[in-house]
Amino acid sequence: MDQNLSQAVLDRGLEEQNTATEEKKRKKIRHRSPMNSIHLFLIHAFAIVVILWLMFGFICGLATAPNNDMSPQIKTSDLLLYYRLENDFKAQDVVVLMKNDTRYIGRIVAAPGDTVEVTEKETLVINGNTVTENNIYTPTPEYEGFVKYPVTLGSDQYFILSDYRNGGEDSRYYGVVEKKEIIGTVITVIRRNDI
Repeated sequence: MDQNLSQAVLDRGLEEQNTATEEKKRKKIRHRSPMNSIHLFLIHAFAIVVILWLMFGFICGLATAPNNDMSPQIKTSDLLLYYRLENDFKAQDVVVLMKNDTRYIGRIVAAPGDTVEVTEKETLVINGNTVTENNIYTPTPEYEGFVKYPVTLGSDQYFILSDYRNGGEDSRYYGVVEKKEIIGTVITVIRRNDI
């Protein structure tokens, strides 16, 4: 009998303790301040702002196509997302560059060590070979009075042409491009016109 009585007392004590614990939890929930939610939101918002600042300040960049020089692939006002940390540029990369305080977009056609020539027959010749480009729909005329051909590229120099070769501003106009003048490699295009 003593054993049953002591077991009943123990059970009742545990039950009272559980009830008290549950009551404390309910009071805590009832008295939770709305400031906790606002504080949590502000922390998350700050974290998102820092991540976006790091991403678009150092890793990626956004640019708007200033003209139709890269038509038909890129058109005026298209939004370009480019990768800033690329350091190994190669032929056919579309890049964003700054030349003479102006932003340009172009396609690398020749890399360091290559010899480039634009002929009177409006063809592109690299290292003595005529280049046939499937994605270029206009001839490549020589611009008189700007660049003397053939051009042999030094280390860290690139020859960049626009896709719309008949009138686009590119290396035929402003000369070779130094590696340090290339801001980044275009990784995606967001079409903002002709939708």
